[in-house]
Amino acid sequence: MVMPSQEVRVDGCLLRYADSGGEGTPIVFTHGAGADHHMFDAQYDRLAMSGHRVVVWDMRGHGASRPNGESFTGERAHQDLLALIEHLRLFKPVLAGHSLGGNLSQAAVRRSPGSYRALIVMGSTWNTGPLTATERFLLKLAAPSLALVPESRLPLLMARASAVTSAAREDAVRAFAQMSKPRFIEVWKATVGFVTPEPSYRTPLPLCLIRGSADETGNIATAMPRWAAAEGISEHVIPGAGHLVSQDAPEAVTAVIERFVSTLPRV
Repeated sequence: MVMPSQEVRVDGCLLRYADSGGEGTPIVFTHGAGADHHMFDAQYDRLAMSGHRVVVWDMRGHGASRPNGESFTGERAHQDLLALIEHLRLFKPVLAGHSLGGNLSQAAVRRSPGSYRALIVMGSTWNTGPLTATERFLLKLAAPSLALVPESRLPLLMARASAVTSAAREDAVRAFAQMSKPRFIEVWKATVGFVTPEPSYRTPLPLCLIRGSADETGNIATAMPRWAAAEGISEHVIPGAGHLVSQDAPEAVTAVIERFVSTLPRV
């Protein structure tokens, strides 16, 4: 299990991270809402062994990144990501994100494409993609629906909705139990805030899209194929995996990432 033994203080929060070091391609992994860096344990170990410089971190209020003195917002998360990259002096890292982490990574690339060399998105919706009236309605309904769930039931409910394998579900319960329901709803609202449709936008960097075939969260199963078609690439659908694709099928996801990163030009 990867331990975030390193830290950097950023605006009221001690952000904790793990950095494999080395001279290889830097890849920064950002986890999903309510999760933490452990969702990338398998990817960290394998990619570091392959010579890449791998960084995983806990967003503020998640995992070991506490205390958190500020509300969680999309802008705050973006500034934290930039602060971590600057602290580590990473030159044009690959951004790899799951769910909220994928939304954040998309937003970072959209804002400053010249700062990164590629984008990997796992189990995340398309930030700039068009939304149907039904999708807009469901986005607005999500936070009020979560508010109705008893706090004691939320970790197990989210784990069952997110993962297929028992190991991934068990770890999801552990991660979600670390966060209060009000804070999780705050984080969820920040996630939704990244969805800002601009159908003509295209990712100006090499792009890799990964999702589980059994992912039924949000509109990912319909949005990611549309996104891949718009970008003129093929998405990677991992058989039998759910939303927590990096944990439900760690070897398959790592193999996709390794192949993708191997095709990137040197910078």
